[in-house]
Amino acid sequence: MKGGNSAINSGGIRERNRKRILDAALEVFSQNGYRGSTLDQIAGRAGLSKPNMLYYFSGKEEIHLTLLNALMDIWLAPLRDIDPDGEPLEEILGYIRRKIDMSFEFPRESRLFANEIMQGAPRMRPHLEANLKPLFDNAVALIEKWISEGRLASVDSAHLLFSIWATTQHYADFNAQVQVLASEESARQKAEAFLDALYRKLLAV
Repeated sequence: MKGGNSAINSGGIRERNRKRILDAALEVFSQNGYRGSTLDQIAGRAGLSKPNMLYYFSGKEEIHLTLLNALMDIWLAPLRDIDPDGEPLEEILGYIRRKIDMSFEFPRESRLFANEIMQGAPRMRPHLEANLKPLFDNAVALIEKWISEGRLASVDSAHLLFSIWATTQHYADFNAQVQVLASEESARQKAEAFLDALYRKLLAV
């Protein structure tokens, strides 16, 4: 029984320390980007020694890839949640609301993703091609179907999605600027109201 408890405790400690390292790495990478981040910075923020940290991860790249892999699942969820059988305009506006929510609730994750893309997606490209591209193509095809049925105004479907990403993720990726220029308490509510009105006017028939 003792041995069993010891194994359980060991597994729990391992998972806690891995989470501790990943939380610290998310903060470091989102602030400094991959190239500007070091294992010493991550270890210091995690409150672990560098050798202890390397017991859980082989190095900076593995930590970064682990974060990016977890992020892709979170990031793609709102696009997957668009219901082909729903009312088109409300489905698009619901997607925009979910993207705004993510920008305010997961700003570090958004900046981590943005930093990777700005560097040319050297570690993320396989995931973009295998996961994002098919989902994006399906969403574009669905929006074009709705347009052809006269249920949405005619727009370029791909660039509609690019525009939604740009206008919603701005609040995470340029968070420091938003904090200076707008009241943090009202920014989220006003962003949602403004973007709802903007895209409703653009897409309504």
